[in-house]
Amino acid sequence: MGTVTIGVSIAVPEPHGSLLQERRAGFGDAAAHGIPTHVTLLPPTEVQAADLPAVEAHLTRVAAACRPFPMRLSGTGTFRPLSPVVYVRVVRGAEACARLQRQVRDASGPVARELSFPYHPHVTVAHGIDEAAMDRAFAELAGFEAHWPCAGFALYVQSLDGVWSKLQEFAFGGTVVPPQAGHADVGQDTPIPSC
Repeated sequence: MGTVTIGVSIAVPEPHGSLLQERRAGFGDAAAHGIPTHVTLLPPTEVQAADLPAVEAHLTRVAAACRPFPMRLSGTGTFRPLSPVVYVRVVRGAEACARLQRQVRDASGPVARELSFPYHPHVTVAHGIDEAAMDRAFAELAGFEAHWPCAGFALYVQSLDGVWSKLQEFAFGGTVVPPQAGHADVGQDTPIPSC
């Protein structure tokens, strides 16, 4: 069966997901239409195709132990000069994302792996394009805002042409977003019992 490249992420919901994908394409990022707008929990990882059922079972267990949490995006940031990336910042839900990605990559699971960089939840809006276009992405999306209750994540697989497709969604076991979800200021990431 060979190997497949997978990733696990939280999708940015509509209309925000399509808007950011179109903006990313408009900045000249050729990969934009092959990458759904997301917050990464597991970066591209090669696994044996025969191991996918074990991966899916692991992700089902991780999701079942979590409950929804509020997500908020606001403004832009960059990893330059270390990495040629401009992103929209996760200003609420970052701690929950960090806990969740650790559980996805747990040493006892089938996708245990080390990261190349410390985990920093974000939504990429420009990657590997010229500096002027990166500067434009940073400036033009500086006022971007979005918020939603995150109720799960998804497993994606990358085709040979580099396009990512959703393989399966995993809903959190809890159903209620904590009441304080709508009462935090931008920039605040109040700890909320979740994953």
